[in-house]
Amino acid sequence: MASFGVVSHGNAVEVTLLLFAAARQHAGTSRATIEGRTVADVLGVARDRFGADFACVLDGSRIWVNGEPATSETLLAEGDEVAVLPPVSGG
Repeated sequence: MASFGVVSHGNAVEVTLLLFAAARQHAGTSRATIEGRTVADVLGVARDRFGADFACVLDGSRIWVNGEPATSETLLAEGDEVAVLPPVSGG
């Protein structure tokens, strides 16, 4: 899995962070509004905001922007949706 740390600070935009499964559980919410320029920026803010347990879940999660797979370098536009999709187990 990719590591998502803060990589840039200029020209931040406001996006909606959508949280599912364990990410939602550890954050205590299913969505948050966060500013950032890249996926890494947004996830860095989320790590700081939601704490260590959330960060551990984030490390194993897939990240999508507007329904498409994303990387830490993916640039964001105003109003984008960044989704955190942790691995799910079950049977």
